[in-house]
Amino acid sequence: MKIDWEALGSVFGVSLAVTVGLVALFTLGIMGLSRQERATAQGDSAALAVTGAYACFAACAAAVAYGINLIMAKG
Repeated sequence: MKIDWEALGSVFGVSLAVTVGLVALFTLGIMGLSRQERATAQGDSAALAVTGAYACFAACAAAVAYGINLIMAKG
């Protein structure tokens, strides 16, 4: 049995990059909701912050769904 180290490293690199990207995107969503709470407490409108937060969460959900789709298609 021969291990293709280049392919294994490539899979590791892509997995790491996607994981960091999803965490960053989710963090941006949480920050948007936090800004919405602060704006509401101050009496300001926070429509842009909420819209951005929901867009970040939707992108996270789409990425997870795509990953599940890839697993199911190859399985």
